[in-house]
Amino acid sequence: MMSSASDSLFEQSAPVTAMGTLLGASQAMQEVFRLIERVGPTEASVFLTGESGSGKELAARSIHECSPRRGGPFIAINCGAIPAGLVEAELFGYEQGSFSGALRAHAGVFERAQGGTLLLDEVTEMPLDMQTRLLRVLETRKFYRVGASTELTSDFRVIAATNRCPLQAVQNGQLRDDLLYRLAVFPVAMPSLRNRGADVDLLAEHFLAELNAQGRTQKRFSALARMLLRQHTWPGNVRELKNCIERAFILGDPVLELAPLTPGAAARDGDQISDEKRLNIRVGSRIYDMERSLIEATLDYFKGNKRRAADALGCSLKTLYNKLNGYSQSQECANT
Repeated sequence: MMSSASDSLFEQSAPVTAMGTLLGASQAMQEVFRLIERVGPTEASVFLTGESGSGKELAARSIHECSPRRGGPFIAINCGAIPAGLVEAELFGYEQGSFSGALRAHAGVFERAQGGTLLLDEVTEMPLDMQTRLLRVLETRKFYRVGASTELTSDFRVIAATNRCPLQAVQNGQLRDDLLYRLAVFPVAMPSLRNRGADVDLLAEHFLAELNAQGRTQKRFSALARMLLRQHTWPGNVRELKNCIERAFILGDPVLELAPLTPGAAARDGDQISDEKRLNIRVGSRIYDMERSLIEATLDYFKGNKRRAADALGCSLKTLYNKLNGYSQSQECANT
């Protein structure tokens, strides 16, 4: 059976779907949108999990925008980025003169989130003693500024996020189990970019369109760059993709090629491909033919070692075998 361009890596994507600042048309993102629609209008605490760069803060903002609190503030704090000695002051605030350097009173994140939403990002990085105090605040919404004797009250919704497995963090002693159960009323798992299919193309075009609008340009991706974008595994997820598009935009004019998009992506497990090894492709070639030429040239470079070729191409070994089987069937049909 003859393969067609629709069998290649570039299948027609579903209509663009957005929720707040989140963008995606894949089934995985449709499930995230469905959960946000359900939990957004409620007051339930949400626990977002997912790899770094997968969009947890954007999801938190979308939940806030779907809630009755959208007119209030959205306050985000990275619990792992605050020095241990300053966690208490940043969370609870402090009075003037309460410690050395406290030249004026300062409102903590609990106060600043009054009437809105508080995102506790990387909550598993918070010191355990602060987790105990956080638990009390979440239960009562009451707290004291450092150096103050007057108890304050704040009305806020809490969303927590982590790039760790929460249960594993509990087992490792990094997260209190009672705090986990208090935060994880409604868990939402953010999918990694490698599991979002054609969303890679959709997001790449979105980021390029933003850069074109800012620079008043009309730059575009080459066909080969589009194919290799889909083959890269994106360990840094959407954040990595966005940064790669920006680098390519700076270096490419007017067509963006692969080299600045995924530096080092072709070299895995110590495989270094010489810059002299290049593939010349005629403009106007079918994507199916271009993809086949690239795969066969890579296999030839690695002397038929399929695992090394798959690693260099940024795809699974199973995907490579499926592609090769498709090419073999096409050749058999052509010979009959």
